[in-house]
Amino acid sequence: MTKYIIRSFLLLAAVALTGCLSDFDEYNHNPNETTDEELRRDNYLTGSYLEALMDQVIPAEEHQYQFIESLVGQPYARYTTPTPNGWVQSFPRFNPPQPWVKALFNDPLANVYPNWRGIRKSTEDAVILALADVLRVSVMHRLTDQFGPIPYTQIAENRKGQLTVGYDTQAQAYTAMFGELDAALAVFEANRDLPTEALADYDRVYGGDIARWIKYTNSLKLRMALRLSYVDPSTAQTRAAEAIAGGCILSNADNAALHPAVNRTAMIYNDWQDHVLAAEIVAYTNGYRDPRQKFMFTSVTLGTGETATQGYAGLRVGPVPGNSQTAKDKCSFPLLTEQAPLMWFCAAEVAFLRAEYALRWGTASEAGELYRQGVQLSFEQWGAGKADEYLADATRKPAAFTDPMGTGYNFMAPSTITPVWNDEDTPETALERIITQKWIALFPLGNEAWAEHRRTGYPRFSPIPDDCNLSGGTVDSSLGARRIPYPAEEYSENRANVEEAVRTQLGGADNAGTRLWWDCKPLN
Repeated sequence: MTKYIIRSFLLLAAVALTGCLSDFDEYNHNPNETTDEELRRDNYLTGSYLEALMDQVIPAEEHQYQFIESLVGQPYARYTTPTPNGWVQSFPRFNPPQPWVKALFNDPLANVYPNWRGIRKSTEDAVILALADVLRVSVMHRLTDQFGPIPYTQIAENRKGQLTVGYDTQAQAYTAMFGELDAALAVFEANRDLPTEALADYDRVYGGDIARWIKYTNSLKLRMALRLSYVDPSTAQTRAAEAIAGGCILSNADNAALHPAVNRTAMIYNDWQDHVLAAEIVAYTNGYRDPRQKFMFTSVTLGTGETATQGYAGLRVGPVPGNSQTAKDKCSFPLLTEQAPLMWFCAAEVAFLRAEYALRWGTASEAGELYRQGVQLSFEQWGAGKADEYLADATRKPAAFTDPMGTGYNFMAPSTITPVWNDEDTPETALERIITQKWIALFPLGNEAWAEHRRTGYPRFSPIPDDCNLSGGTVDSSLGARRIPYPAEEYSENRANVEEAVRTQLGGADNAGTRLWWDCKPLN
């Protein structure tokens, strides 16, 4: 992987330099409806910026995807874990190399803002400007949920295009983002019937269909609203209700997914084979005898001789495999092809978000109906057929994990939660059921799943083995990482601002054990 990291950093560093030197002027959004002719003006230049922004929501470039999802989000969400036996420094062990941390923080800023500013300089078209704002929020809400306070509003306001500016608190960033999503929705609604041809050449998600962008934007707003369920329940309820009323993604036909000519992220698992399934996703789906497995994971031979069968296996997150090739031979990989779209937001996630909304501010029966819809939508998305039997079988429970490498990193079943809804369950049991099935449905979107685990405590994970916790005592093995510390480059290039943010917003502790603003549920 080393050659890929070097090549990636050289490429991304060049983009970052361009972004830091760019000038940027403010443009007011056009309050009038957009015509087809206006959208075609400066089409190529603006379209190239738009495509580049879309490539950042879930990174389409394989190296950036590996840094952001494969190395961080997926291990922390217990979806995958690394195979190279030389990676003794890594996020799962809470001691990542500084270049890996830089790739998570500096590179999204450097890749997003030159293109966002480029759109604002190349057009005054209201729809394109609104879409650029939605895409910026799509990327930056992930960044703030990874790190906490981030530079946000001051970057947008900085006329010199600087990235080394003051930080927003998470509360300030979320407030600004909600405002930007609302403004974009107003523009989209005014242009709901705009012909798809106007944006089709550059919109690899919805082909220029503004009505479907409305559904995505409301779904994103709903996701962000529920993130505040413990820290600010009133705002969470209000914003979620607005999003639901505005119309979200309700069917798989409206799933938000990037459709690249070639899905280059497939090579991470098929060619490089640096990441196999994590123990938890295997333990849960094996125990549930989940029909989605054969569509989500590659299978391996379990056992030997006449008793050998095909099934699914993974590694515990934290330990470094003694033999990388043996780990690859014995474990399953995410099943991904070059023709697969890059999923951003699926209808199942929306159904589970609405189920949680109903659980908190509606009725258990409403929550149960939406929960069942979520499971069925996920089955349909993966081509697994009907979920009726799955949803009715109370014998399906997460399984214990046996280390296929034979090194003793086994664990008991992490939970006893079944897929069967019961209106009489306590709210906490019902929440665990919702989030557990949501976690399976989100695969392989690790950063979103990790955020939801931190917010709710679900699904239940096994602790990182104590001998694999190299955080120096800053991370509790049973709770896992709560955030990502800022990279060294931020202290050398933006020292005053990052130190102020750490002191005033993180209590002076810039480490992976510090909880974020919305991560405030009492921990067991």
